[in-house]
Amino acid sequence: MGFKLIPTIISVSLTLIIWFLIPIPQDVSANAWLLFAMFIGVISAIIGKAMPIGAISIIAIALVAITRVTADNPSDAIKDALSGFANPLIWLIGISIMISKGLQKTGLGARLGYYFIAVWGKRTIGIGYSLALSELILAPVTPSNTARGGGIIHPIVRSIATSFDSDPEKGTEGKIGKYLALVNYHSNPITSAMFITATAPNPLVVELIAKATNSQIHLSWTTWALAMVLPGVVALAFMPIALYFMYPPEIKKTPNAAQFAKDRLQEMGPITLHEMIMLAVFGILLLLWAGIPAMLLGDMWTLDPTTTAFIGLSLLLLTGVLTWDDVLTQKSAWDTVTWFAALVMMATFLNKLGLIAWFSGVLQTSIGQLGLTWVPASMLLLFAYMYAHYIFASTTAHITAMFSAFYIAGIALGAPPMFFALIMAAASSIMMTLTHYATGTSPIIYGSGYTTLGEWWKAGFAMSIINIAIFIVLGGLWWKMLGYW
Repeated sequence: MGFKLIPTIISVSLTLIIWFLIPIPQDVSANAWLLFAMFIGVISAIIGKAMPIGAISIIAIALVAITRVTADNPSDAIKDALSGFANPLIWLIGISIMISKGLQKTGLGARLGYYFIAVWGKRTIGIGYSLALSELILAPVTPSNTARGGGIIHPIVRSIATSFDSDPEKGTEGKIGKYLALVNYHSNPITSAMFITATAPNPLVVELIAKATNSQIHLSWTTWALAMVLPGVVALAFMPIALYFMYPPEIKKTPNAAQFAKDRLQEMGPITLHEMIMLAVFGILLLLWAGIPAMLLGDMWTLDPTTTAFIGLSLLLLTGVLTWDDVLTQKSAWDTVTWFAALVMMATFLNKLGLIAWFSGVLQTSIGQLGLTWVPASMLLLFAYMYAHYIFASTTAHITAMFSAFYIAGIALGAPPMFFALIMAAASSIMMTLTHYATGTSPIIYGSGYTTLGEWWKAGFAMSIINIAIFIVLGGLWWKMLGYW
């Protein structure tokens, strides 16, 4: 069988129960309710891992076209079902994942990490900051937070821990490995919150905010980065210290780590031509995404972020840093394009058919009856949204299922639209701290065995409180200064 039986039965049953047994609410059309039933089934299948998410998405596209919930005409129905593939934000992430392959192929990502450790690696906490800084530098052009934290940074962590004989199999993980593994992981959600291109679901957040506000708020790459840079950097600076006190490493001074990193750099040899090209393309992407040419030379130099991503990939292909075979083997990129297209399509038509507005109204009414002002009301929605991630194993599924309704309800209760958009966007990454299944990075690092389950969940909950507090208070003040709300 191409599917897991129990999760599939559950997802199909949920769809049928919603469609056949639950009465269609007043003010909700039959097509909207059927699409909602299929949507819940799809989200359930993703959570239960009934099939790979890309395969589930193909089935979702087929179901939308077959049932004609978006259009009576069969040709219009399939056009609607495939409409997500025309969304530029989806291709921004897909192409950026392809570009990030260059960091791994050339070795530039690892080289940057070892450089920082060579400079600041004389103390354990210095290594922690080196890892966090490496994450921050790689984040803008590595949309797969799993590839960044699990594929680039984590092997460096394991190498350093092993060099100090910190090995879970020997019972010596407390020497240094536990602390470094936790810093490795908790850098990941913070940097993911800082750039649209730092994790795959961020463009989905942008899209949902735009649809919820009728495009009155459409976060650009620069707006997002500028908004998140101050609270993000502060959270990133505070995190290694907080974890240092929670789980102090037995080895505090690490003079050998700096030499270890220097030895690794020596093994890698001098920087190669392909690494230099990768670094140059990295710089070009950042300049164009930040809109620097347009600021200096005028609007004619303005480029869409997705166009910029295509330029970066084109340059890597032209220079031979990446080959077309490299691009074809990036399964995660093509997979992301597929499932994003399906989920964005379903979320878009749930909105167009009025289901999201109805559900937001239910939330608004329920919280409105408590008689709260917008501040506690919106915070109640924010925390309910963020900590619901304990029952999700996919940030994409969580965001698709809950973001729009909670965001619209918050605005209706009086929250400033831009403030609530930014704090909900930050929470959509911060919630990755919570569990060992919260995002693709977590099972990689947790699976290395450096922490117990209890230690992981305790650190995750503590960091979620610290991070969201920094983004609410410092972020809120910063966004006020920027005139965003």
